[in-house]
Amino acid sequence: MAVIRSVCVYCGSGFGSDPAFTAAAEALGKALAEAGLGLVYGGGNVGLMGTVARAVLAHGGHVTGIIPSFLKSRERMLDEIQETIVVEDMHTRKRLMFERSDAFVALPGGIGTLEELVEQLTWAQLGQHKKPILLLSVADFWTPLLTLLDHMRAQGFIRAGLDLNYLVTREAQDVVGILRDAAAGNPTTPQAEAFVVDRL
Repeated sequence: MAVIRSVCVYCGSGFGSDPAFTAAAEALGKALAEAGLGLVYGGGNVGLMGTVARAVLAHGGHVTGIIPSFLKSRERMLDEIQETIVVEDMHTRKRLMFERSDAFVALPGGIGTLEELVEQLTWAQLGQHKKPILLLSVADFWTPLLTLLDHMRAQGFIRAGLDLNYLVTREAQDVVGILRDAAAGNPTTPQAEAFVVDRL
């Protein structure tokens, strides 16, 4: 049985247009800290990225930020976090985020968030890891992506033997329980009503 000790959160360096996104980032950070789970994230102090990290810190949690040197000024590192790792490039950042994390959560974000999420889905599809991947679909943010994945399956590009395994919930407070259940191989607890498990 896998144990969740740290969670990598992918999210935007902006806030987005819906206040629900910021509220979800705050709620997720609080939930992670109160569950004793460390946060691994992109190291910045801006947007949803900074919001989730500050929420973890505010509730006594541990934060590891991993940021490439060329983004230090643009995303303004959060000095209060317990561990900051500055790397040379995005490839190293993503590798370390993977190695330091037992699960992955995607909050709303832009193309960088999408790229990081899809990379984890791809690695899992190819059998490189079995860590839980969860889309926190605040205000149905990830619905267009889920529709696209259904379209890929319908068109024969996601085939039997190349399954995608991911979790979806709309509620930040459900994330910790869902991840722990998935890591334990038991995604059918009563919390199953709060999320969708897609095995395409």
